[in-house]
Amino acid sequence: MSFQEPWLKMIKNGNEIDELCETLTAAGHTVKFLGFSAIDLYLGLPLLPFFWIGTDADIAVLARYVDNLRFPGVETADGAADTANGTCYFHCFDEDERERSFPLLTFSYNWNRRRFEDPLGVYPLLKALQKDFKARNFTGEYTSNQRVALHRDNYKISTETLRIAKDRYRVMMDAALLTARYGLVKDDVPTGLVPALPTAQANVPPPGVEMQRAFLSCLLVSPRPEMGLELLKHTGFLDELWPELACFNDVDHSKEFHPEGNVWNHTLETFRYRKAGNNGAYDLRLSLALLLHDMGKPISASFGNHRFDGHAELGARAAVRFLDRLGFEPSLVQDIFYLVKNHMLPAALKRLPLVKTAEIMASPLFPTLLELYRCDESSSFKGLDGYHENSAAYQTYLKNLKNPYRSADGKKMGRKEILSLFK
Repeated sequence: MSFQEPWLKMIKNGNEIDELCETLTAAGHTVKFLGFSAIDLYLGLPLLPFFWIGTDADIAVLARYVDNLRFPGVETADGAADTANGTCYFHCFDEDERERSFPLLTFSYNWNRRRFEDPLGVYPLLKALQKDFKARNFTGEYTSNQRVALHRDNYKISTETLRIAKDRYRVMMDAALLTARYGLVKDDVPTGLVPALPTAQANVPPPGVEMQRAFLSCLLVSPRPEMGLELLKHTGFLDELWPELACFNDVDHSKEFHPEGNVWNHTLETFRYRKAGNNGAYDLRLSLALLLHDMGKPISASFGNHRFDGHAELGARAAVRFLDRLGFEPSLVQDIFYLVKNHMLPAALKRLPLVKTAEIMASPLFPTLLELYRCDESSSFKGLDGYHENSAAYQTYLKNLKNPYRSADGKKMGRKEILSLFK
């Protein structure tokens, strides 16, 4: 299966991963893109922030060419390297080693030969996926007639299989990512979501922190993270590993303000309103904020009709604890703290005095906060009138900042005030 444009340009762009592959190939080693990395390449999707490479080079050889190599990496890799283009996970394998959790993930791209390899014949499914993605303009959004209902019955076939699979956590994660990334659902189970591994012992060690962090990041930047998250809920993955998220399903909303359902349903609904960037990729920062923006509701108090008192502040602190536990970068954690803590403010921007909002609006993260607000409002079917009005207030604030004759709140400045700016 030959490698075709335009996907060659996605990797042949002089990045660190490209240079590393060329170096290993020149030294006589086999290099392959494995599983999700190969599938994304074939479908023309934006590459994930984590990249899987298989090679017959051993760790000693990799250490010779990769200055920042760390090992053993995650549980399913022999080594890892953090590059400017993402984290690269290396699998040192014998040529005929093919074990994967699902047949679809045996698909690979042979860098040496510049050809895709399909040992288990999953190409027809990939071809169908490619056609489906083109019909959806390479996004995860379905039309109203095509949208997949997120109910337990959709996963009745696969969840029991996932629970008893060998290395069941990895199988659950792979299934969720296949679902979120490529829209695979119940009807695809016979060809795409049948575990290739035998059943296992009852005691399976949970994945380590790095694997959980990498998995959550990949899931959230996929086109349909809500589908993968729903699958994880039904398999029990959330209850076991991420109880902070599982409890969302136990918190009811007022149907008057949230007809979409409880906190869990509302959170999943927000992902439908994200906008991909110009390169088709979804922003991890915004996606994490959407996932965690109501994290304070399960732990907040309610007084009569006043529900979820202080949930934004409580949720911000809870989000920090969750992200710290998974080892996310401190700078990213602080960004999520800002977004979750202030996610209620844009709704009141127009009526609040500047003294209460100026510092928050001055943050370079404020446009992302507005996007969080837009997705939050859209998911509750309120309409976007409030979003447009408050966005206009922010635009007025920016305009006033650029006007040397007006203060940030739009008031005209006197001669003395203007002169003081130039002292």
